[in-house]
Amino acid sequence: MQKYIQSSPTIDFEHPAVQEFVQKHAGSSENQTTQAVRLYYAVRDKIRYDPYSLDLTVKGLSASNTLISGRGWCVAKAILLAACCRSLKIPARLGFADIRNHLSTQRLREQMQTDIFYWHGYTSIYLDDKWVKATPAFNIELCNKFNLRGLDFDGTGDSIYHPFDLNGNRHMEYLNDRGDFDDVPIDAIIETFQKKYIVDDSLEKADFEKDVDRETAG
Repeated sequence: MQKYIQSSPTIDFEHPAVQEFVQKHAGSSENQTTQAVRLYYAVRDKIRYDPYSLDLTVKGLSASNTLISGRGWCVAKAILLAACCRSLKIPARLGFADIRNHLSTQRLREQMQTDIFYWHGYTSIYLDDKWVKATPAFNIELCNKFNLRGLDFDGTGDSIYHPFDLNGNRHMEYLNDRGDFDDVPIDAIIETFQKKYIVDDSLEKADFEKDVDRETAG
């Protein structure tokens, strides 16, 4: 378990920004499950989900950078939650899967030319002698705009995407489990993205929240 409570250049829980975030949101309870649940909701809703903010560098993926920017894609938010847990000596690792994701914008679909999101990231947390999955990616405001049920987490069972939205339409489908890692496998993610996606800087110049507002209006 030792490697799951250590810091790293990406899981940089010793950074003052991460320490401040944990102190503010973990609460006063010494119970690790209670702490992890509070941190999950803080990461889910205080940090905006933004797939346009993809930055596959150590600095770009670091927990501290995600906090400072206030936004991040699924992998960045999973790293942040892992860092928060590890700062309290709660073992945490990073899980990855390939999923078919129906929550996206026209701009993102045109860029990716597929609805498969490779290396979707979540956090796996060791609580009460077992590993449980926590997916803090979609903040509740985003879920409301897309008419999705927000992902809850109580620390006792897996919190993974719902297969359908509130209207019964297909939402998420898990296609391939890539396993768990003690740190983010940046090189492997880059290799897959270069093979599967068009990689350029066009999304950096766009605003995900504006695109969402425009496509969900009315």
